Amino acid sequence: MHLSATDPPPRVLHLTQPVDGGVARVVTDLARAQLAAGLHVTVACPDSGLSAALRALGADVRHWAATRSPGPTLVREVRRLARVIEDVGPELVHAHSAKAGLAGRLAVRGRIPTVFQPHAWSFEAVGGPMAALALNWERRGARWASRTVCVSEAERATGLRAGIRTEWSVIPNGIDPERYHPAADGTVRTGLLPDVDPRAPLVVCVGRLCRQKGQDLLLQAWASVLRRVPEARLVLVGDGPDRAALKARAPRSVLFAGAVADAAPWYQAADLVVLPSRWEGMALAPLEAMACGRPVVVTDVDGARESLPPSLAPHCLVPPRDPARLADAVAGLLGDPLLCESLGHQGRRHVLSTHDVRHTAERVAGVYRDLLGREVPTEYRESIHS
Repeated sequence: MHLSATDPPPRVLHLTQPVDGGVARVVTDLARAQLAAGLHVTVACPDSGLSAALRALGADVRHWAATRSPGPTLVREVRRLARVIEDVGPELVHAHSAKAGLAGRLAVRGRIPTVFQPHAWSFEAVGGPMAALALNWERRGARWASRTVCVSEAERATGLRAGIRTEWSVIPNGIDPERYHPAADGTVRTGLLPDVDPRAPLVVCVGRLCRQKGQDLLLQAWASVLRRVPEARLVLVGDGPDRAALKARAPRSVLFAGAVADAAPWYQAADLVVLPSRWEGMALAPLEAMACGRPVVVTDVDGARESLPPSLAPHCLVPPRDPARLADAVAGLLGDPLLCESLGHQGRRHVLSTHDVRHTAERVAGVYRDLLGREVPTEYRESIHS
């Protein structure tokens, strides 16, 4: 069935917890595109900066009190979510990340078309008995997902190897080229770091300060980097549960910028952007950095190879959990500014051609169209960045 002039726009409910980092940016970008296309978009999430930003876009935001991880409050959280779903009356539910995917699928149980987007698998985030519990849930919960959307083929392959049986779609993450672009002039770094020598090689790591993102591994590597590039500086952009521990072990050459509303200036200021993650689905930070024309070093976790052009892999990919190899890659690139410039140009061309957020939103609309059995508008090309 196709959407006619008299049909109301599809009613979509996004569920998200967490409310920060890459997941929040994905939800924001999808909401912006879907609102511009004429969909009725509601987002259920805890009160946060994300909820304020979504309201500013024109989304209907419903408060959903939920912790980031499963725990004793889960039953109450599912009940609260069920009440939100009953009140909103969506035609389709799109649950983002493990916690919202858990609570959302328990609340809906297949009664409404449900899209689950893991944004990296829950069983990779924990070990021991908790990993077994998470894996068992993902296998059982798959029956209540009409479609599981992975951000990389590698993420889908991880799910398949784990025995998750579901209908799959792979839709790579995208970035907004109007927001992430090279700096117009050379003053960005001076504005951000007025007390740092502008000639000092600058490494930037953008991400939540937590075990997943691997900043502790980067600090292990940093001592070796400094032996080879003594004047180098490292900035950790973001906040999270590991901030105090990281700060306690960081040398003076490491600066903590905290959480920022817009990471683009930090990418633009960097000579090199590093993301030493232990696991991912497809990280947004390297895509954003490349869109800003900056070279990257990333660990070879799910989605990393797919986010890079093949020509960058020999210089930019390192094994996960290997501080020595990470240090070699970082120091080597800091010592070769011409190679860094070339890699930055190659990365930007690749991201603009394959990871534009408009392509991502169009493919998500295609999934919705398949599940709803009717047309889902996508005529937002001129208005997505407004």
